[in-house]
Amino acid sequence: MNKTEILAPVGSVETLRAAVLSGADAVYFGLGNFNARRNAQNFTDEEAKEAIEYCHSRGVKVHITLNTLIKDTEIKDAVEAVKHICSIGADAVIVQDLGLAKIIKTVCPDMEMHASTQMSVGTLEGLYELKSLGFTRAVLPRELSYEEIKCLCEHSPIDLEVFVHGALCMCVSGQCLMSAVLGSRSGNRGLCAQPCRLPFKVAKGTGHDLSLKDLSIIEHIPELSEMGVCSFKIEGRMKRPEYVSAVVSACKKSINDEYTSLVRKDLADLFSRSGFTDGYYENELGRDMFGYREKENVQSATKELFNKYASVYEKEQARFTVDFTFSGKIGEKAKLVANCQNHTASAESEMLCEAPINRPIAVERIQDALGKCGGTQFNAGKIEISGDVDYSLPVSALNQMRRGVLEQLTTLISAKNERKLCPPPIPTNIKSENQRKYYCRFDNVEQIPENIDADLIFVPLGTDDKIIKDKNYGVELPHGMFGNGERVEKLLSRSSAEICLCHTLDAVTIAKKCKKKIVASPSLNIFNSLSMDVVKALRISEVIVSNECTVENFRKMSAPVEKGITAYGKIPLMLTRNCPVKNGKTCAECKRQSEITDRKGISFPIRCQMGYSEILNSRPIYMAERMGEIPECDIFFFNFTTESKSQVMEIMNCYYNEEKPTGEFTRGLLYRGVE
Repeated sequence: MNKTEILAPVGSVETLRAAVLSGADAVYFGLGNFNARRNAQNFTDEEAKEAIEYCHSRGVKVHITLNTLIKDTEIKDAVEAVKHICSIGADAVIVQDLGLAKIIKTVCPDMEMHASTQMSVGTLEGLYELKSLGFTRAVLPRELSYEEIKCLCEHSPIDLEVFVHGALCMCVSGQCLMSAVLGSRSGNRGLCAQPCRLPFKVAKGTGHDLSLKDLSIIEHIPELSEMGVCSFKIEGRMKRPEYVSAVVSACKKSINDEYTSLVRKDLADLFSRSGFTDGYYENELGRDMFGYREKENVQSATKELFNKYASVYEKEQARFTVDFTFSGKIGEKAKLVANCQNHTASAESEMLCEAPINRPIAVERIQDALGKCGGTQFNAGKIEISGDVDYSLPVSALNQMRRGVLEQLTTLISAKNERKLCPPPIPTNIKSENQRKYYCRFDNVEQIPENIDADLIFVPLGTDDKIIKDKNYGVELPHGMFGNGERVEKLLSRSSAEICLCHTLDAVTIAKKCKKKIVASPSLNIFNSLSMDVVKALRISEVIVSNECTVENFRKMSAPVEKGITAYGKIPLMLTRNCPVKNGKTCAECKRQSEITDRKGISFPIRCQMGYSEILNSRPIYMAERMGEIPECDIFFFNFTTESKSQVMEIMNCYYNEEKPTGEFTRGLLYRGVE
C-alpha cells in the first residue's frame, strides 16, 4: 500500500491541536479573505506562523487555502498574502483562481501548488493542463466514481487528493452560483450561504431535493491508496475539534484495517445529514443520496460522545524516534548527543561528574531517565552509554540534558524552508477595437431562427455536421465531463466546427488537442486581469468573464484577448451529476423539461445532457438598453435555454434596437456583485 496522508481541516488553534494530536499527517487552513471558508475563525498572520512551527515540529505538513476568485483591486493584497505564506514556511497552497496561480508561480516559484476542487477538473486531459500550469497535485471532484478515480490514478501526471468525509454539495465545486445570485454571497469567494439546504421541491420528490447527505468513503481508503491516491481529505473547517479528532481517528483505523460500523456510527452521531452516502463512489446515484439535517441528527451529538473524542487529543503523541548517546568522566561535564530525522542535538550537564561517595550512577538509571520522553512528540530509541560508569551524577541533571536536546531537535525539525521571492507579475493589456459582436449559445438547433444576425452561434457537441455548414457555427463542449474525456474528444475530432465554447480546463485541453479555436465560457471563472494572461497562454482567443463579475470590475480588467459578458440568458446556477428530478420521476417522464421550486414558489428550470444536469436561474439577464454602459466589451454573449425560436427572434430584435425590458428579468450580478 502507498504512503497515505490524512489531511485534516483546521478552523481554529484548538482544532489544529486536535487534528495533530489525533494523528493527522497534514492540515489545511485559511488566511484572511482569500479562502473558501471566510466564515471560519481562520488564522491571523502570527497565528499561522506559530501553527506552522507547531505542525512542522511534529512532522505535520501545512497547506494554506488561497482558493477563492480575486478581483483586480485585490491583486496587491493577494501578492502580499503569497509573500507572507512563503516566508512562514507553508508546505503548499491550494488554489482556484488562475490569476492567483500565476501570482504564486511568479512570486514564489518553489512553492508547491495544489489545484482546488473548485477548479472542477475531473479528466485526465484537465490534469495534464494543470501540470502545465505548475500544479503538483489536484483535489478531485467529489462526483467521481471508483472506476473513474482508478483510471485517473493510472495515468495522472500529478498527485491526486480525494475527499473521504464531510459535507457533499449538490453542485460541482466551483460551478455554483446559487448563493451568489440569490443573496450576493459567493461560494467562489468563500461566503456560500448554503441555500441548497433549504426546501427545494421537484414533483414527487423529497422536499429537500438540492440537499445531499454527507459524504463518507473512509472505509474505502485502503483501496484508494492501492489505486495511487496520495492524500485523503476531510471536509469541515467550521466543525468542532472533537469532530475533526473523530474523523482523523476513523481514517487511521481504516488504514490499519480497524474501521468498524461502530466507528461509522460515532461519526454519524457527531454530525451528519440523515446519515452518509457513498453514492458517487459506488456509481449508485438517486434518491437515497439525498438528506438534510434532522432533529435526530442534532440530538445524537451527546456530551459523552464529544468527551470521548476530546480525550483522544489530551496528550502529546510520539511521532519521532530519538537515538541517544551519553558519556561522562570524573571531573568533566557529562555529554548527551541525540539524533532524529537527520538532525543532531547535544547538551552538557551544568555540573561536573564526581567520584561516587557511596556508589556510581547505574546504567539502568541513565537509560530510565533518557527514556522518559512522554509528553513530547519524541519516543526514545537506542540509548548508548559510552565508557565506564564510575562517576556520580544526579538524575535531575540527566532530565535537564534530555529536555535540552529535545527542545533543540524541535527547533531543528520545525525550521522553515527558505524560499526565494521574486517580483509579482504585471497584467498585459491590449486595447481592443471595441467592435460589438454577438455570440449566441443554444440548447438545441430547433431554437435558432433562420434570419438571426449573430457573429457566432454555438450548438451542442454532436449536432449533425450538415447543420454546422457555416463558419459562424461552433460547438459547445459538455459542461460536466466526469471521465468522459475520450468520448468528447472523439466527437469533437469528427466535427467540422472550427471553434469551441469551453466551460472547464478539461474542455480547453481537448479543444487544443483537436486544434480548435477556443472561447472560454463564464464557467471557467475568469475574474481578473492576471487570469486573462493565463488563458492567453492556454491558447484561448476570447473570454466571456465570470457571471459574478460586475460592470465595474469588467472595466478595470485588462486583457491580451477579447473579452465579453453575458448580455442575456438564464444562467446556470448549478452543475450537478445527481439530477434532482429523478427523485420524483424517470428521464422518460421528464423529457429534459423539468423544474425545481423553492419555498417561495419560484421555479428554476432544469436541463440535462450527457450525464449531468444544469439548474438555471428563474429569470434571464437582460441588458439590451444598457450595453452602452460597457464600452470596453468586445463580445455580448446570449445564453438561450428555454426560449422558443420565435422568442429568440423577439429577444434579438430588442437587442438590435436596444429596447427596455418587459416581463420578469434580472441584471444578474453585473451591478450588485458579490461579497
